[in-house]
Amino acid sequence: MHKACALTDLAPGDAIRLETSPPIAVFHTEDGQLFALDDTCTHQDASLADGWVEGCEVECPLHASKFDLRTGAVDSPPAKLPVRTHRVEVVDGYIMVEESREAPNLPPGLTTTGHESQDPQAS
Repeated sequence: MHKACALTDLAPGDAIRLETSPPIAVFHTEDGQLFALDDTCTHQDASLADGWVEGCEVECPLHASKFDLRTGAVDSPPAKLPVRTHRVEVVDGYIMVEESREAPNLPPGLTTTGHESQDPQAS
């Protein structure tokens, strides 16, 4: 499990990025719910933690794709693939995230290390 931060350090309406591989975004909704998704939009390399949260949706700051915080499903294109969700719990006042074992859906050209993949034939 990953320790995100103290619950008191993440105000309702805010999100933080965990530097995992791939990165994970933890969201604290206005109504007090906690969610964790892969932080990278599946359309292009953009941080969902930098997006806008309304209800149980996050809007990507780059091209306005929307993802359901509960399921990771795409609610609005241009993204077509969902993002992984991760289990969140509060333990002794800290937000803890259990990373999903499913393979992540990353945007074209991005690897799990967060670096662009290199096409060996492009050289």
